[in-house]
Amino acid sequence: MLYPLKFQPIYKDKIWGGNRLKTLFNKDFSPLPNCGESWELSGVKENLSVVENGFLAGNNISELIEIYMGELVGEKVFEKFGTDFPLLVKLLDTDSYLSIQVHPDDVYAMKHHQSLGKTEMWIVLDAQPGAEIITGFSQEVTKEQYTEHLNSGRLKDILNIEKAAPGDVYYIPAGRIHAIGAGITLLEIQQTSDVTYRVYDWDRKDENGNYRDLHTEQALEVLDFKKYDSYKTDYTLEKDTPAELVRSPYFTTRMIELGKEREFDYSFVDSFVIYCCIQGNCMINYPGGVEVMQAGDTILVPAELKSITLTPQGNCKVTETYVA
Repeated sequence: MLYPLKFQPIYKDKIWGGNRLKTLFNKDFSPLPNCGESWELSGVKENLSVVENGFLAGNNISELIEIYMGELVGEKVFEKFGTDFPLLVKLLDTDSYLSIQVHPDDVYAMKHHQSLGKTEMWIVLDAQPGAEIITGFSQEVTKEQYTEHLNSGRLKDILNIEKAAPGDVYYIPAGRIHAIGAGITLLEIQQTSDVTYRVYDWDRKDENGNYRDLHTEQALEVLDFKKYDSYKTDYTLEKDTPAELVRSPYFTTRMIELGKEREFDYSFVDSFVIYCCIQGNCMINYPGGVEVMQAGDTILVPAELKSITLTPQGNCKVTETYVA
């Protein structure tokens, strides 16, 4: 029988990265000087996650899907995606602003990159005072107005800027302009895609003194210029009751604050389940054994495991993600 799987993190040195993944979640990303991203579960071809626990240790995610197929990911998921794992889970930590950017949808990304598009969500885990998040436009703009603001260095004047706080949730559909500011640690759940169009990179240079590439024309073709009434996700968290954060064609994510042992029945969904522990720690009890999950851990529960019991050690928060 399959069991809850832990994977070796894939650490990414970024020009904007910080060091709080080490202090908050005990991530050992040496010898990197800092770490902007820790890819916790990845099906990206050049960055396939490798199992670190149990008898499947050393196998990557694509190899596992090839062997176990629907037992691991769910029959419908396997029919649609084959041996490609459809989601990418990251922890991000920022010491400076990421570029202002946008991602294409499935149709555009497949045509131009032979890739899925990139719709994602963020859960803020830690934020320094004054930390900002950019998501969407603050007003309706035309392509011409957007281009004028971009070329004159006034792009931020037409962007929606929010103060970040722990617990904030943002859904970022493909086409929405966005950026994560300095001093933020967050969990990102997204489609398996690494296609990003940089719009503006704050005029900074890399370690070799070069500006990073911008993708002005591609961004123009995929940007959603509408203004929306709200960009932050409203939700109410009641102890021991899953709170739905996102329900989309790509993934559904719920948050659970655990105060006592609770059993979960996943017979309603033909999918794997991803647990991300964002606070405290707990035991995952499944037919055949127990797995420990602590803050910063991401665990893949195979689709064949329909009955799971979570036992918190004190207060614990986890997210639960599956493909509906």
